[in-house]
Amino acid sequence: MSLPLVTTAERRHRLGRRHRLAPSARAATVVQAADSVVALHATDAATVFLSARARLAEGGPDAIERALYEDVGLVRLLSMRNTLFAVSAELAPHVDSSTARAIATKERRTLLKHLDEDGRGLDAEWLARAEAASLAALDAHGPSTGSQLSAAVPALRQKITISRGKKYETEQGVATRVIRLLAADGRIRRDRPRGSWTSSQYRWVHTEPWPALPVIEARAEIARRWLRAYGPATEADLKWWTGWNLTDVRKALAAVGPDQVRLEDGTTALVSPGDIAPEPAPEPWAALLPGLDPTGMGWANRGFHLDPAHRSALFDYAGNIGPTVWWNGEIVGGWAQRSDGEVVWRLLGSPGRAAEKAVTAEAARLAAWVGDARITPRFRTPLERELVA
Repeated sequence: MSLPLVTTAERRHRLGRRHRLAPSARAATVVQAADSVVALHATDAATVFLSARARLAEGGPDAIERALYEDVGLVRLLSMRNTLFAVSAELAPHVDSSTARAIATKERRTLLKHLDEDGRGLDAEWLARAEAASLAALDAHGPSTGSQLSAAVPALRQKITISRGKKYETEQGVATRVIRLLAADGRIRRDRPRGSWTSSQYRWVHTEPWPALPVIEARAEIARRWLRAYGPATEADLKWWTGWNLTDVRKALAAVGPDQVRLEDGTTALVSPGDIAPEPAPEPWAALLPGLDPTGMGWANRGFHLDPAHRSALFDYAGNIGPTVWWNGEIVGGWAQRSDGEVVWRLLGSPGRAAEKAVTAEAARLAAWVGDARITPRFRTPLERELVA
């Protein structure tokens, strides 16, 4: 029996609705906006805010700050691909058990190796004391930056030598590594930063680790949600997005039991069980998404929404996507913010006058939302640099 066909147009319809980018599909809450794409990239502090903004029906940066720092319905975790993501508190235990635990174990092993090679007698017991002292300082002083923690905890001012005796030998402080390890273990979390919402100079607060879940169960839940948001997709897409090995990807998918469909290029792809009915076309929509937005980074193979001819303008040398302009499920250009606050954009190709009109309106909406804040992507791309210049 032949597999159901999912066309490129259909995939773009799904993207607009399920990623809540079409106006009628936009989310009422920040947590809903994050859940629509499973997780928001958080390596660049501004990405969380701008990605949520594009999917919200209303609300400014203060609504996202409330979700992150007051309601704590959205939390940042070092997780998929060893990258910082913001996920809903409901999903966080699954992300933690499926992915973050293994990262934390590796982080601890690496730091202990560096301590041992340093040769100053620093070991696991010393590290445990440094961690306990850091948590006690947070309990005593409340939310604190890394520098404030270092001032309160003498052990965090310790320096060690990395790669001793080699030409790239360097001396480093342990504060950043110990704090990173506590965060990876879920014993501290990022709180309101110093400065504005675009700042990555976070304060830290003491918190309880996420409850442990069976790893297979946790991975299956991640795969299930990812398929719902990003399907049709392939094993390779899920492997790339999660950073899991192929065996773990296949076990997670087996637990989900996805259906198979056929794409226009003849590829067999996967969707959530029963998710083969055509998606109604949403009304026309335009979006200005930030660098590292999950919709641009959700698949290893992005050919259905990106003309390969535009890739060099919109990605940096390491494969990080920059700020992009979307029209009806396809990347059609890029945008940037100049130092005076103006949001400027350029279309690549000729998507038509309707696209230009919609993008103009969306750029004005973005500029009003950002207000006095200034956005410089952490990963600069050729088109973004050119627009700023």
